[in-house]
Amino acid sequence: MLSLSVCVFCGSRFGKDNVYKKTAEHLGRLLAEENCRLVYGAGNIGLMGTVAQNIQSGGGEVMGVIPEHLLHAEVGKTDINNFIVTENMHERKKVMFMNCDAIMILPGGAGTLDEFFEILTWAQLKLHNKPIVVLNINRFWDPLISLIDHLIKNGFADMSLTELFKVVSSPEEAIEALKLNIQSDRLAKV
Repeated sequence: MLSLSVCVFCGSRFGKDNVYKKTAEHLGRLLAEENCRLVYGAGNIGLMGTVAQNIQSGGGEVMGVIPEHLLHAEVGKTDINNFIVTENMHERKKVMFMNCDAIMILPGGAGTLDEFFEILTWAQLKLHNKPIVVLNINRFWDPLISLIDHLIKNGFADMSLTELFKVVSSPEEAIEALKLNIQSDRLAKV
């Protein structure tokens, strides 16, 4: 059993393919089964609301962090264990990051890209070593992975950048990646 606080960054929309919603539902259930606390953007819409609803229905704990200006747009989900309202987006990301042990990236839009790249940059700068798992559902993140390869190929990043995150194709693989990361961390401390 994982028993971690997992930050999930994802869209406040469902996207055009129903597989994204199904994946969010499944991930929420798996996180609840693994006794993980969800840390997320506190919205009750799109993929983020779906993950939260499913972890709650499985008896899991949920911490939501939302900036004041998005309370109505993202329909703040207030029926959760911890509901935090921040002044702005920067504070939101900081609070989410400070309260998690690992990060998962589901499909999403510009906000999800912003969150991924900020967390990845912090890892590159050695400001953290929390696992980052990208759920490449239905090959959604293939263009992102190609962009990172392009940065490396053109000398704007080292190959080590790709070692800072793990790409998986299912919620089960995401959970397994976290378990392997924890296991390797424990072995490194021995």
